[in-house]
Amino acid sequence: MFRFQHLEALWALLLIPLAVILYIVYLQWRNSRLRKLGDPALIRNLLAGRINGRSTTKFVLVTAALGLAIVGLANLQRGAQTEKAQRKGVDVFFALDVSRSMLAKDVQPDRLTRAKQLISRMMDKMTNDRVGLVVFAGKSYLQVPLTIDYSAAKMLLETVNPDMVPTQGTVLSEAIQLADESFSQKEKKYKTIVLISDGEDHDEKALDAAKKAAEQGAVIHAIGIGSPQGAPIIDQATGQQKLDENGQPVITKLNEEELKSLARATGGSYTLLSNTNKAADELVDLIDEMEGKNYGSVLFTDYYSYFQYFIGAALLLLIAEWLLPAAGALRKQFETRKA
Repeated sequence: MFRFQHLEALWALLLIPLAVILYIVYLQWRNSRLRKLGDPALIRNLLAGRINGRSTTKFVLVTAALGLAIVGLANLQRGAQTEKAQRKGVDVFFALDVSRSMLAKDVQPDRLTRAKQLISRMMDKMTNDRVGLVVFAGKSYLQVPLTIDYSAAKMLLETVNPDMVPTQGTVLSEAIQLADESFSQKEKKYKTIVLISDGEDHDEKALDAAKKAAEQGAVIHAIGIGSPQGAPIIDQATGQQKLDENGQPVITKLNEEELKSLARATGGSYTLLSNTNKAADELVDLIDEMEGKNYGSVLFTDYYSYFQYFIGAALLLLIAEWLLPAAGALRKQFETRKA
């Protein structure tokens, strides 16, 4: 089984097509400059020491070296030692509110960013649990199905923003229902929903949805984010406060009672998010105390890394590019020998 230890490093591969585009733009600019002087083919032949394709060859070598170095940084690994282990864990769905009110800054840097930090910290502390992600506002969407690939889940978490859900509002009932339906329907235990929201619900079905989820064995741990005093909503497009029809700032307030009632209905807990690390520790402890499902899968306990081969190949390409003489150097050598 192969994996990348640092999967997020592969995002840097986007630099390669960007470099290719910039190089093509440079070539077009250079050719346009040559055309102003006369026939491009004739002018190229007159340029001292010029060798067709030499600059492109050097560019390809450097670009290939960059790609190999990035893959090396991500560190491709293969499971080298395995052992049969009885892995027990809980299925955990994070239901994350991405409504516009989550952009309020009564929690720094804003509610949504702090909520994403909490989920990421919890994943860092989890080991055997499967995790999934539901995002919601006026509608709910399954962003990440249940998985044990925490790295991939965290990458997708980073892309979450209010624009993902065009229907605005905060409909908690639909988020709870979607998370509940995304669990295995064969069992009525081993299920946890971590609901993160400011609690500004726009329907009255949330409590019924929570009770139904509890009947299917799910426990809701509700996380309140924001302040009861409230804060203005920031318009992402303008960076200014959002105004109502009367020209007054729209204030969003934390509704703790709503979230507490949902947690009580399922035997879960409510936490007001202030200290992210402390909240993550407490929530993971609560999840660890639950009865875990026996997955009984094979675990890779030791990995062999291949990063050195990619880094070595990148260095060889850079050395080759460095040793490849420039056209002017070849011209100078030729003239010296002729003399």
